[in-house]
Amino acid sequence: MTASPFPAYISTRGAAPSTDFVGALLAGMAPDGGLYVPASWPDLQGASGQSASAAARANAILTAFVGDALEADAVARASARLTDRFPGPEATPLVELEPGLFVLELFHGPTAAFKDYAMQMVAVLAEAAMAGRGERLLLVTATSGDTGAAAVRAFGGVDRIDLVVLHPLGRVSPVQRLQMTTTGAANVLNLAVRGDFDDCQRLVKGLLADPGLSADRRVSSVNSINWGRLAGQIPYYASAAGALGSEAGKATYVVPTGNFGDAFAGWGARRMGLPMAGLIAATNRNDALARALDTGVYERATASPTASVSMDVQAPSNFERLVFEASGRDADLTRGLFGDFARDGRVSLPGELLAALRREVSAVSVSEADTAQEIARTWADNGRVICPHTAVALHAARGLDRSGGPVVALSTAHPAKFPEAVEAALGFAPERPPQLEGLEGRTERFETVEPTLEAVLAAIGSR
Repeated sequence: MTASPFPAYISTRGAAPSTDFVGALLAGMAPDGGLYVPASWPDLQGASGQSASAAARANAILTAFVGDALEADAVARASARLTDRFPGPEATPLVELEPGLFVLELFHGPTAAFKDYAMQMVAVLAEAAMAGRGERLLLVTATSGDTGAAAVRAFGGVDRIDLVVLHPLGRVSPVQRLQMTTTGAANVLNLAVRGDFDDCQRLVKGLLADPGLSADRRVSSVNSINWGRLAGQIPYYASAAGALGSEAGKATYVVPTGNFGDAFAGWGARRMGLPMAGLIAATNRNDALARALDTGVYERATASPTASVSMDVQAPSNFERLVFEASGRDADLTRGLFGDFARDGRVSLPGELLAALRREVSAVSVSEADTAQEIARTWADNGRVICPHTAVALHAARGLDRSGGPVVALSTAHPAKFPEAVEAALGFAPERPPQLEGLEGRTERFETVEPTLEAVLAAIGSR
């Protein structure tokens, strides 16, 4: 793998100065409203070797992205979280359900969801970045459930870092809510927003741009708008490729998609040279991405509640990164499209751009009925209980031709995080893993707020 000792990051909208990894990590979003991407992509060749451990792969990939912006010890300590906080050297085992059909298990971390993988490492990197600065860092995050739980677990109690989590009131599972609201960490503020995830995401972007909030502290986000989060997700694609061996170059990955961060991490892995045949984003009925690729119109709608609650997103932020790359890194085009989308909630994608996007990724929408049927089928045919998000990916994966190569569905959460949906499909509730035991009965701490920037700023200011 090759990388510059000082890798730079640029904004998708082209009007912000370039920065290093620490600058991108601590800013979250670029000052021109864009998202950071590497100025040049490092080479991943060799990072998917079959003998490498998860921690070794992560260390190599993160080192390529971090360069000299942090001491090497910080990257090594971050990568070691995959040994310390995950069972087994793989951390994300690849399991074959039937010939040619695999699931990549991403739910073995501290909160039983894929967000743990990157979040645990980012917490170490952020703490290292703040060390000796004499400043405080305020992290804000929007969550449809799993991001907030993973962030609270990773950053709760961390010195010199405060965390504000915004979740849509009544639109996360009870287990997800309890994971966020019962830790008792003094540096965590949980806000339940009267709205949907897209409202929470809009408010986070407003907080990042608010000059008063950043007057006496650094402000960043740990959503997948933060490049550090995406960099931390790329290594498990390399682990999957290593497990597939000679078949890796023929593999199609199906990613259950809400904010498109996990899927863009897969795109980034392929851009860096990881062997991969194709990438498919599987959405639930909140299908803005699938509709955009199908019709050429990217249009915001009100998010509709589903069993796969973490995917109830109608304005996936990371679509901007894909547009930037597919357009040949045309920052003017990207800035214009997403400025218009922010204003109007609807844009038409130019024909050349749409064709380029379709070459990079496919997208499908899976209904609620098919999601429930997939949970039942996977239990009946494969003896496995899966969460509704995994079911969305698996349903899409089963429809693909496997004669040309394997199909890998990403399994993003433990089914016990969504017991109601699983029990409705199977007639019994899934067994809880140790990570989810003992949540009920703990004291919850959260505030309910209106979906306005003023209300959220008031809640933060009262702390």
